[in-house]
Order: sequence, then C-alpha cells, then structure tokens
Amino acid sequence: MRSRQGVLRDYFSAISGSAGRLVFSLAYFVVLANALTISEFGVFATASATGVMLSRILGFGFIAPLYRIATVKPRLLGAYTVGFLAMSALSLPVVAVAGGVMYLIFFRVDMAPAAFALVIAAEALLWRLAEAAIIVNNGLNRFGRGAFLVIFGTAIRAAAALAFALLATRDLWIWTQFYVAANALSLLVAATFFYPWQRLRFTPRLYMRRLSDAAYVAGAEILFYLQMELDKLLVLALGGPHLAGIYAIIMRLVDLTAIPVRTFSMLLVQKMMRAPDMLRPIGTRLGIEAGIFAVSTLALLSLAVLLYFAPGILGSNVAEAAPLVILALAVPGLRNLVEYQAELLFARGQTAIRALNLVLLAGIKAVALAYILERHDLARDLVPALNWAFLMIYAASAALTYSALRLPAKRV
Repeated sequence: MRSRQGVLRDYFSAISGSAGRLVFSLAYFVVLANALTISEFGVFATASATGVMLSRILGFGFIAPLYRIATVKPRLLGAYTVGFLAMSALSLPVVAVAGGVMYLIFFRVDMAPAAFALVIAAEALLWRLAEAAIIVNNGLNRFGRGAFLVIFGTAIRAAAALAFALLATRDLWIWTQFYVAANALSLLVAATFFYPWQRLRFTPRLYMRRLSDAAYVAGAEILFYLQMELDKLLVLALGGPHLAGIYAIIMRLVDLTAIPVRTFSMLLVQKMMRAPDMLRPIGTRLGIEAGIFAVSTLALLSLAVLLYFAPGILGSNVAEAAPLVILALAVPGLRNLVEYQAELLFARGQTAIRALNLVLLAGIKAVALAYILERHDLARDLVPALNWAFLMIYAASAALTYSALRLPAKRV
C-alpha cells in the first residue's frame, strides 16, 4: 500500500506540472497564433521545431547519463553536472553548423537569418539547459520542483506572447527577441533556485564509459525529433508558409494531447530503469497502449467538438483551421504511441537499437509525407491522409520496438 501511495503521490506531483503546462501552453498558442499572421506562425513553429531537434546535439547526449545518475546514483551528480556542461561547450560549434545547414535548406526564403538564429539559441541552448534542471529534479523524484519549472517556463512564454500581442507593431523579428528573453529568464530561475548543486568536480574517468551511450542517445534523440518534426519541415518546403501555418496550428493542438501522456511515460521509464522486464506480459503492453490511444483520441475529439460549436473561441487564425481538426482524429494517439515506444528502449538502455529504429521511422515518414504532399496541396485533403501515414509509422515502430524488447536489457 505504501508503495502504491508513493507512486500515486509522485504521479500527481508530476501531472500537476503537466496540467499547468497544458493551461499555459494553450494560452501561449492562442495568443501567439493570433498575434502573428498564419504564414509567420507557420515559419516560427517550424523554426522552433528545428531548434528542439538541434537541442539534442547539445552535450552530445550527455544529458542521458546525467538523468540516469540522478535516478540511480545521485551522489555522483556533481561530477556528472560538470561533464554535461563541458560536453555542452564542446557541442556548441556543431549546433551552430547544423543550424546553418538547416537554415540554407529550409528557411532562407521565408525567414531572416538573425531571427532564425535567435529561435535556435532560445531552444537549443537556453531552454535545453533549463530542461536539464527539470530532468535532474525528476530523476531525483523531486517532481514538485520539476513541475514548477515546467509551469514557470510555459507561463513566461505565455506572458511574453501576451506582451508581444499588445504592441502596436508586430512581426516575426520582434517576436523572436521576446522569445529569447522568456527562455533566458526560465534558465536563470532554474539554474539559480532549482538545480540541486553538489560539489562540482571534473572526473574524466567517470565520463569515458558513458560516452558511447551518450552518443547513441544524442543520435537517437536527433532522429526522434527529426522523425517527429519532419512533417513541419516538409510542409514548409513543399507547401509554402501559409499551408505550414495551417498545419502548425493543427499539429499544435495534437501536441497538447501528448502532455499528460509524457508524464506517465516519464514515471514508467524510471520504473523500467530499475525493473527492465516489467512489460514482458503482453496484456500489460496492450493495456498501456490502448489507454494512451484512448486518452489522446478523446482529448483531440473534445477540442474538435469545442471548435465545431465555437470555431472562433481560440481566435480568428485558429478558426481557419478549426474544421480540419476532426479530420486528424487518429493522429495524436498514433503519434504519442510512437513516442512512448521510443522511451521504452531508452529505459532499458537499448540506445543503439533505438537510434537504428528511429532512422528507419524517419525514412518511412519522409516517404509517406512526400507522397501525400505531392498528391494534395490543400489542407482539407492533406489532413485526412495523415491518419494513414501515422498508422504506417506506428505499425513499423511497434514491430521494431517489441522485437527489441525480447533482447536482454542493458542495466546502468
């Protein structure tokens, strides 16, 4: 009973952060989506997604050993914090070069280089370092502190969006400056008041045996977010900024359904780090997947019903995309399940297999979306076809993931 009460207490502490994040994320999305034009919002959302993807280069994946140590060997946290900061400094030139390449391929026509650089800095440096504080607190079971940081970071972005919306003159360049300031404040608060600092010491011998795992994690995370955000890049490249804006609005609503699912996945990952074979019974796997799909689908269905009866409730720009939300009904469940399955392999230490799986899934997604975008240039035709694309991606992910779970786990 004590164990179950402890699990429930941890879950409600963590889910409080998700609930707060959901509220402020919705407010942030509504204000910003209506403060910018649809085209500007599409370009910004795609640049932000690119920044999230590039943020996984920071530290060359050493945030994964930092999280594992916080979870199972917290006395070494001071040493691994220094290792993470050192690896982050070494990775900055790689982040800059990768960002430059992404800009030249996808953004040079639609976005000024300075604005793009600010978005990448906000996501890949400022927010990723603040996120490290959240991850470490969660690893230490300090879910309340982690939840507060999540809520605070999202609330600051929402406040920045509101301040931006009140300006007489608004454009994408001005908004990127607000965005950097909001993320810088989040990092300042996280590092000053919430990071569990211990005596810092540089201990290279501890890091060497973790480097291969960190590299696999970095590669897998980049591939994971490439696979997750590739659709935005392709829509911008092949469909233009206006279609990218409509698509970004729909996918932002889909993203909101993932917030409570990620809380559950985080707690499950921590349990699997200590008991890697807990999901061997097929009934357990099916029950969890059915629950994730049901919660995700019901969440989007609720939003679709709300927008059907009150299409303007989230603003005029969102109203343009409101009739299309119901057409993507299966997307959130399938998308969230692919994310959940990737986390299972991370929990078991199967990072190399996870990276390989994500390469395959990114390839499948690229081919499927390129085919859909070639055949459909209108949003009302594009959105229903996404259900089939994500079903194909989910089927491949399930086959790859559950085959890998039969192999022995790699313990920390």
